Amino acid sequence: MQYRTLGKTGFSVSEISLGTWQVGGKWGEPFNPATANHILNAAVDAGINFIDTADVYGDGESEKAVGQLVRQHPGQRIYVATKCGRRLQPHTAEAYQPAALRGFVEDSLRNMGLETIDLIQLHCPPTEVYYRPEIFELFDQLKQEGKIQHLGVSVEKVEEGLKALEYPNVTTIQVIFNMFRQRPAELLFQEAQRRDVGLIVRVPLASGLLTGKFTPQTQFAPDDHRNFNRAGAAFDKGETFAGVDYETGLAAVEELKQLFPGQPNLAPLALRWVLAFPEVSCVIPGASRPEQLTSNLAAEALPPFTPAQLAAVRAVYDQRIRPLVHQLW
Repeated sequence: MQYRTLGKTGFSVSEISLGTWQVGGKWGEPFNPATANHILNAAVDAGINFIDTADVYGDGESEKAVGQLVRQHPGQRIYVATKCGRRLQPHTAEAYQPAALRGFVEDSLRNMGLETIDLIQLHCPPTEVYYRPEIFELFDQLKQEGKIQHLGVSVEKVEEGLKALEYPNVTTIQVIFNMFRQRPAELLFQEAQRRDVGLIVRVPLASGLLTGKFTPQTQFAPDDHRNFNRAGAAFDKGETFAGVDYETGLAAVEELKQLFPGQPNLAPLALRWVLAFPEVSCVIPGASRPEQLTSNLAAEALPPFTPAQLAAVRAVYDQRIRPLVHQLW
């Protein structure tokens, strides 16, 4: 495992880390504590030391599993990142108030059984929230109280990430970035590096599309977001297949397969591609089964992309994907 510095937090984190949206329960299936514990421990055994969770994952069950993991490894430094804000109902800019966010942070601490949170992130708030300094000031108070170590933001749009960079206490930005979502590599990556802000990449496999294992006949469960959220019915559609039309995505994947023949599983290549960008601190693919974790970790054994390979991937994006998604996020 290779490690990179997570911006001005100073944390040395595994470049392949773990996101826990579906740990212990594949999308559309209930959370399974035993499966979650197995995956989390396997991740740590493999050298992963940064775990990303949120209070809404499994309605708090994911946070509890992560807290248990930390207690199971008392002599090992495991960095815990969680998120707050998505429990607000309705999830509107007006609902974002310091008192509510403080309550969420304290709930997360209780869920995990920890005294402090290494990294708390605003969980994809409405764009207007990034223009309210009082929201960001709250986290300075929480840091003084010892409840958090650092503040980050999880964003949907490049605009939101650029605005967040204006707040000195923002130490990380979590953003969707993959072969089908390349816009962040332009101005956002440059500005984050200039301000020493860590970049955490989520949805690196475009909800599994970039594994190359899906077909037009693939069926998703009714309560799987890849079924019901393709048009953004429940949350930002960019979280589902990175906002790419499913059929368009399949066609683009077929072109990628031609660039990398003999690769039945494109997932490690897709992760290796993300890590080709030095501004990226870590990538946080999820895993609902142990074999998916193994697949993710296989990226570490792959050689770096050549300039020609990077250009070829970019050409597929430019021709197939860019006109449809580039300016949306």
